[in-house]
Amino acid sequence: QVQLVESGGGLVQAGGSLRLSCAASGRTFSSYVMGWFRQAPGKEREFVAAISWYGSSTYYSDSVKGRFTISRDNAKNTVYLQMNNLKPEDTAVYYCAGDPKSKVVETSLRKYDHWGQGTQVTVSS
Repeated sequence: QVQLVESGGGLVQAGGSLRLSCAASGRTFSSYVMGWFRQAPGKEREFVAAISWYGSSTYYSDSVKGRFTISRDNAKNTVYLQMNNLKPEDTAVYYCAGDPKSKVVETSLRKYDHWGQGTQVTVSS
């Protein structure tokens, strides 16, 4: 069982940067595919980025590719999302999630069994 706690959200102007962190408890973190998702008001939760067990493979949604970077530090049981050149449309609650079963990165939220409580990111224009 893994418990996930996000941090690092906040209010930033368009063009600015934020780094989200997701701290995980549990000894099996390194065997989890980890992902970031987001949910804007009135919209469905959507995939943002995912990273494989040891970080050798990453995948991004088209809307964030080239601006966001996902990484992980298994020694610290933490996954990160560096967000640069933020846009107002990036405003959402951001969730980290853990997939204990897959061996490849997954984009479907149904693959992820463990979820954090979310952190708000607001980008002003």
